Amino acid sequence: MLIAAIGRAVFCSSYTYGKPRMFIVSLISGTNSPGLDPALCSSLRNAWGGGDLVWLSRGEAAEFPVEEVPENRWDVWKDCQALGVDLNVLPAVGRRKKMLLADMDSTLIQQECVDELAEEAGVGERVADITARAMNGELEFEAALRERVGLLKDLPVAVIGKVLAERITYTPGGKALVATMKANGAFAILVSGGFTAFTEDVAATLGFDKHRANTLLVENGKLTGEVAEPILGRDAKIASLREQAQRLQMAETDVVAVGDGANDLGMLGLAGLGVALHAKPSVQEQCDIRVNHGDLSALLYLQGYSKDEFVTD
Repeated sequence: MLIAAIGRAVFCSSYTYGKPRMFIVSLISGTNSPGLDPALCSSLRNAWGGGDLVWLSRGEAAEFPVEEVPENRWDVWKDCQALGVDLNVLPAVGRRKKMLLADMDSTLIQQECVDELAEEAGVGERVADITARAMNGELEFEAALRERVGLLKDLPVAVIGKVLAERITYTPGGKALVATMKANGAFAILVSGGFTAFTEDVAATLGFDKHRANTLLVENGKLTGEVAEPILGRDAKIASLREQAQRLQMAETDVVAVGDGANDLGMLGLAGLGVALHAKPSVQEQCDIRVNHGDLSALLYLQGYSKDEFVTD
């Protein structure tokens, strides 16, 4: 099926030799896929009339330039997905960004913190259902957060430390993403609809310059079931991007943003490079750049970094 889709691309490509190539076709294999097939990359490059094929990491990430976005891009994208490969087409100019703006839950970490707290409180299934619906855009974020936090009332605050130690795992590639971008002069900020009790630890572990999130209210060593107002949701993430870009005297196009939920859509649409990472279906539908198989290191490949440029110490 993929070969057929690539074959059709020969007839829809409008590439003309001598014209500037304004877009980059990025191919990144998933962490659990057999790898990136050189034959696939070469066939697609030839079909789309692309320039030289460049390997950013042999068998893992490759790219080539094209004059314009191919008409059958999404047909080929679907077939690549079946092979465990993320295909993206993005502007060639200004790829390396000066600021990273990242969501935390199900993005930098592999869990939703409120869901993990709810498991400890004995209301895990109920809270997880609300979270899933909110992240898919079926519920208004602020109201959904208040409802979920309300179900945590009287949970000992000490449980937060237990959850951090025993339940939270990091998405692979996060440290390399932050360290590599910072080594190249970028600013990194974590902006979460979750809680400062978690973002403080996650930001320090991964090396972020700054973090913002919601604050759980505590009284007599227990959660009150309330969160400090105003709640940091979709609009606050947009505001954070704009405020930080202005403070650092850079354009919004100089920002790469990454997230997975409906409350991330605003910042993903505003950033120069907005990446939906293992995102909810309704979020993917509204984003051009999607990473479903790779990890956070894919954001470096999308910016044109080769594997040997990654900072891993």
